[in-house]
Amino acid sequence: YSQNLGEIFAIWNGGLAIYGGLITGALVLYIFADRKLINTWDFLDIAAPSVMIAQSLGRWGNFFNQEAYGAIVDNLDYLPGFIRDQMYIEGSYRQPTFLYESLWNLLGFALILIFRRKWKSLRRGHITAFYLIWYGFGRMVIEG
Repeated sequence: YSQNLGEIFAIWNGGLAIYGGLITGALVLYIFADRKLINTWDFLDIAAPSVMIAQSLGRWGNFFNQEAYGAIVDNLDYLPGFIRDQMYIEGSYRQPTFLYESLWNLLGFALILIFRRKWKSLRRGHITAFYLIWYGFGRMVIEG
C-alpha cells in the first residue's frame, strides 16, 4: 500500500478483514455511546456476544468460498461428507479451519452467556475482555 495509500480503503477490491470491521465498529460504537450518554464499556459488553455469534456464523462464508482453510491432510473421514467434499481444494484435502473457528466462537458465545448468568461479580469490560482474549487466542492457535 505504500505506493498507493488510497487502496487501503478500497474494500470493493477484496473485502474487509475482520479486524478492520471490528475497529470501525468499535469507533462507531464509541461515538454513538458518547453522544447517547451510554457507558462505552456497558455497550461493548452488550455487543460482544452478538459479535461472537456473528463471527461463528460468518465463518461458514469461508466454507462456501473455499477460503480460510489450513494445511493438507490425508483424510477428513471424521467430517460429514458435505464438508469433506468442499475441503478438497487444489487436489488435496485441507484442514477446515473455518469449522474449527466457527465452533470455537460458538463455544465462546455459550461461555459468555454462562458467565452473565452465573457470575454476579462481573464488572464493566469483563465480557469485552473475555471476547478479545478468547477470539485472539483461538485465531492465533487455529490460523497458526
